[in-house]
Amino acid sequence: MSELETHRIEIGVQGMSCASCVARVEKALQQAPDVDSASVNLTTEKALVVVRGKSNGKILAKAVEAAGYHVGFIRSIDEHSDSSEEADADDRIQNAKQAELQHLKQKTMASGLLALPFVLPMILHPFGFTWALPGGFQFVLASFVQFWIGAKFYRSAWLAIKARSGNMDLLVALGTTAAFGLSLYTLLNSVRVETLALLNSSLTSSDSSFWSQYFSSVFLNQNSHHLYFESSVVIVTLVLLGKYFEEKAKRQTTQAIRALRSLRPSTARVISPVDSIEKEIPIHQLKLGDRVAVRPGERIPVDGLIQSGQSQVDESLISGESLPVSKTLGSKVVGGSLNLDGLIIIEATALGAETLLSKIIRLVENAQAEKAPIQRLVDKVSAVFVPTIVVLSLLTVFSWWLMTGNLELAVINAVAVLVIACPCALGLATPTAIMVGTGIGAKKGILIKDALALELAHSVTVVAFDKTGTLTVGQPRLTTVVPAQEKNTGSWKDRNSLLQLVASIQNGSEHPLAKSTVELAQKEGLAFLPIENVKAIAGRGVLGQVSGNSFVIGSKQLMEDYEIEIDNFLNQAEELQLSGHSVSYVGDVDHQDVLGLLAYSDVVRTEAKSAISQLQKMGVRTILISGDNAGSVRRVAGELGIDDVRADVLPENKASVLEQFKKQGEVVAMVGDGINDAPALAAADVGFAMATGTDVAMHTAGVTLMRGNPLLVPEAIQISKRTYQKIKQNLFFAFIYNVVGIPLAALGYLNPMIAGTAMAFSSVSVVTNALLLKSKKS
Repeated sequence: MSELETHRIEIGVQGMSCASCVARVEKALQQAPDVDSASVNLTTEKALVVVRGKSNGKILAKAVEAAGYHVGFIRSIDEHSDSSEEADADDRIQNAKQAELQHLKQKTMASGLLALPFVLPMILHPFGFTWALPGGFQFVLASFVQFWIGAKFYRSAWLAIKARSGNMDLLVALGTTAAFGLSLYTLLNSVRVETLALLNSSLTSSDSSFWSQYFSSVFLNQNSHHLYFESSVVIVTLVLLGKYFEEKAKRQTTQAIRALRSLRPSTARVISPVDSIEKEIPIHQLKLGDRVAVRPGERIPVDGLIQSGQSQVDESLISGESLPVSKTLGSKVVGGSLNLDGLIIIEATALGAETLLSKIIRLVENAQAEKAPIQRLVDKVSAVFVPTIVVLSLLTVFSWWLMTGNLELAVINAVAVLVIACPCALGLATPTAIMVGTGIGAKKGILIKDALALELAHSVTVVAFDKTGTLTVGQPRLTTVVPAQEKNTGSWKDRNSLLQLVASIQNGSEHPLAKSTVELAQKEGLAFLPIENVKAIAGRGVLGQVSGNSFVIGSKQLMEDYEIEIDNFLNQAEELQLSGHSVSYVGDVDHQDVLGLLAYSDVVRTEAKSAISQLQKMGVRTILISGDNAGSVRRVAGELGIDDVRADVLPENKASVLEQFKKQGEVVAMVGDGINDAPALAAADVGFAMATGTDVAMHTAGVTLMRGNPLLVPEAIQISKRTYQKIKQNLFFAFIYNVVGIPLAALGYLNPMIAGTAMAFSSVSVVTNALLLKSKKS
């Protein structure tokens, strides 16, 4: 490889928690030798590095570790990279993240239990209960929470200081340390006073009751109302709870990638060019041009062209269309799609990262890496807020010391500044409103898994809908049965007898069109006729005998194969196809006559029209984006009143359409249910997935509509509007205490106890305001 050539390396980075972490890792990697560029994805916790020549992976690993993070794996992801290595690396990362999440959960629960003795007295105090945990026990419990459970905040704060930046963890570390330090100072001073009092009251320490009195007075004294250990303990507990929910949400985004990769078979049957013997090999050993055999019911392992055989293939992966697609010699097939009813031999034309499935995975990964606007605002404020508070506290110390000469008073006032500046309310402002909003949504069948979705849905200006399975039921229905009604059609000249004949032959078939026919016949109470010698004709249709006569049901090509004239139906068939129907013919083989025509189409959901109407009343534009043909898409759009239509759109182009709207300043939501919708769901500002669809769509989207009802889309937007209003109110409450309280504390009008009370009250205000969401009817 020439020094001018480049290749890509992927690195698993563990320990990142915010955007500043991403910036530090990127900066460290970009400074490594022979690195052209480095891009870090916080959601997937991976770094993509483009290097010149053969860069040493150990150097890149050292660069990441020098920045304060851990390396999970390093691997090349060039065009024909090892897919099994990729899957193994992803499994290792997911296992490590699951272990980390479980560890965080355990620490959060432990912190919550240890916080109970501090919280209960605060709750019971308004009811006349003045009990408080003795100071000595407060110190022991608070020390455990502060320095063991809360150690991660100190580590993160130290990394921020090294990077000359501020973050929420640094604020937490400063605030809790200040509260803990002041409490410890007050406790030690109390111990000193109690000790002197006991010594003065006792002539000698040889008195047998002295040590018991000393222990009781010093360590069991409940006169601890000047201690602020509860502030540090409760803050650590609440922030840990928020961190836990954040990590849990991040895991949900990576499930989409894993679900996509699960569609790719791990092995393939390669036909030897020498002796034509099939050999099953790992998929990563495939080479371009290899001939691969795919049997009925198997997933196609690789993108390719059919060299032999014909079949029906379920390509909902690509088009989202529930109807299977006929594939014959020379047809393109896509890895991950399902071969339904015929043996086919394909020639591999794309491998590894170049397959369409891999490209879809990349699109989802890239689109998931964005950050919530509100959180970006809070991060920016925090970056300025931290150094500002530190400077103010230092100015408070020196100012009071110079003016009064009393260092103790100066320190107490400075600590009051830090305590009232503690970011507990700031940290609670967004997550409490989001938790209440998601709870309201869950009761209505709206599962909101992504805080970003809830924050952004209120400002949506364009809603893009997929067609099949979203605005329609997603299953083909037999909508039209047209008998030939000619004298030579014999017993099959009317609609019911023709439907009875077709359903009898197709009874027991797993083909979607056949199942639809049988369901309609059963619904109309038609009895099945005795049949024999039923034979599926791969990619064309089915042949069967009734009372010794042979009949075929299937495509135009099948009718031509049996020399059955269908000219009288061609115009009607063309009209039906243009309106989005799939057409099958019924032929009498023995008399070479056409008996009739069957037309299948998807049915619009009953709630879809009302959903579109509600969105339009809210001032939201609606568009229909589908991989289906233009006739079918326009038919559905016209029925529902949707003006903007995009048909024949492939998965990667769906995301591009949404990007065009976003560049125009629109806030875009995407509603879909299929694997083919995953890139668009991830690329949209807000993704809505139907629970009646695929797991991939649900994992990718921030919102899942559990009842598969389009009416839940405007409902979710309304919930978001109310929740976002509460977020803004909460941020106001969080900041107003600091804006008013910090100057008062710096001027000496607030002692640390009052500052701590104000800080706690700000948190109560935020939580109470968020809970008011439940009192409003939607």
